[in-house]
Amino acid sequence: MPDIRIVQIDAFASRPFEGNPAAVMPLDSWLDDDVLQRIAEENNLSETAHFLPAEGDADYELRWFTPTAEVAMCGHATLASGHLLLSENPQMDKVRFRTRKAGILEVRRAGDGYELDLPITPVEAIDRSDLIAALGTPDGEVFLSSVGRAEDTAIILLPDADAVRSCSPDFKALADTHLMAIVTAQDGGDQDVVSRVFVPDWGIDEDPVTGSAHAALTPFWAERLGRESFSAFQASARGGRIECRLDGDRAVLGGRCVTVIEGVFRLP
Repeated sequence: MPDIRIVQIDAFASRPFEGNPAAVMPLDSWLDDDVLQRIAEENNLSETAHFLPAEGDADYELRWFTPTAEVAMCGHATLASGHLLLSENPQMDKVRFRTRKAGILEVRRAGDGYELDLPITPVEAIDRSDLIAALGTPDGEVFLSSVGRAEDTAIILLPDADAVRSCSPDFKALADTHLMAIVTAQDGGDQDVVSRVFVPDWGIDEDPVTGSAHAALTPFWAERLGRESFSAFQASARGGRIECRLDGDRAVLGGRCVTVIEGVFRLP
C-alpha cells in the first residue's frame, strides 16, 4: 500500500489548541473499509477524513471515521478538508463534497475563514427520562431528530449556561442510548448560546466542537431566538466558536481553521 499524506487541522479554531482537531488524508482511490477504520483508530482523533477527486455535481468524494465507526455526517472534518483544499488552491472560492448519507456539502471562503453548508436536522419534543438520567441533569427538555436523518441526534435544553458547563454524564449509560446528545442553553456572555456534545457510542465521550450538532442547533435556536443568525460557543475543554445561520433547509456555519501538523502515514 502507498504512504498517505496526513494533515492535522484544528477546525472552528483561531489558533492551535482550540476547536476540534481532524486528520485529513487525501487519497487517489478508496482503501478497504477495514483499513480506513484502522487508520482512524491509529489517529485517535474525533474524526479522520478521507477524500478523493469526483466528477459531476461535486469536486471530491468525502468520508469520515471516528476511532470506532464510520459516521454519516461530520461538520468539523468537512471544514478542515475544505480548508486544506482552498488554502492550497487560491484560485478556488469553494469546494463541494459528495457524501454517502449527507448529500452534497460545500465549504466556501468567507472573510478570513470559511462557511460550511450542511442539511439541517430538525428535532421534536419527546419524553426520554433515560437520557436525562444518563446526563445527570436535574432538569431538562428533550428533543429528538426524526428517523432517517444523517445522525440520531438529541437536543437537551437546560435551564442555563451553568447547567451546561457543569453537566457530568454517565458515559456508559449514555452510550446505551445510541444518540449524539447535545446539551444547550442560552448564554449570558459574549455568545448567544452555549452547548456541549457527547457521543460515547461512537468512541468519543465529549466532542470538542461539533459541526453536525450545530446542524440541529441552528434551526432549534433560530426559532427560539426569533432570528436566523446567532453566535454559538461549544464549551468543551478546548472550546470553539461557530457563527450559525439558517438558510431554508440548510445550516450555514462560519469558522476558521489552523493547520498544526503535516506528515506521512506509512501503511505496511
